[in-house]
Amino acid sequence: MNRADALLILHEFVKKESLINHMLAVESAVRFYARKFNEDEELWGICGLLHDFDYEIYPDLERHPSGGAIILRNRKIPEEIIQAILSHGDHSGVPRDNLLRKTLFACDEITGLITACALIRPSRSLSDLEVSSIKKKWKDKAFAAGANRDEITLGARELGIDLWEHINNVIMAMRSIASELSLDGSLIKPEN
Repeated sequence: MNRADALLILHEFVKKESLINHMLAVESAVRFYARKFNEDEELWGICGLLHDFDYEIYPDLERHPSGGAIILRNRKIPEEIIQAILSHGDHSGVPRDNLLRKTLFACDEITGLITACALIRPSRSLSDLEVSSIKKKWKDKAFAAGANRDEITLGARELGIDLWEHINNVIMAMRSIASELSLDGSLIKPEN
């Protein structure tokens, strides 16, 4: 399996641009860590890219990501990828017992919080987003309420990286694809 194959699966099952952007963001963060840990960047990236591919058809914990695992097995996707995807949800019962699984979990929730923080900036860009901006919004549970702070904290701890260093790493990773995520300032409406 390669990235092009993964993108075909993603676009077959995912129609919402925001979900596609989330999976691209997670992919970029997981790839960042694959380089940092000298691991297989392609394999790790594919896991990040596909981790939520089934969410639109199975938007509940009873079926996501287990329903997606069935689809991937039917397509002969390597079990290592499937198990990593299953491990990103505690409810699946698949332990996060290796670095890939820990990294995928650690990068999932944080991308949503980073995206939300970038979108409220005047620049609507990742280019000037700093960890200090995330810290300011961290305690405001109403802001980006879907980004579970407990899971973000647990993910960094499981990865063995300071929370704020981890957040900075993910910001840097997402900056590398800011234009793909429409977080490069292109969403600013021109003044008339």
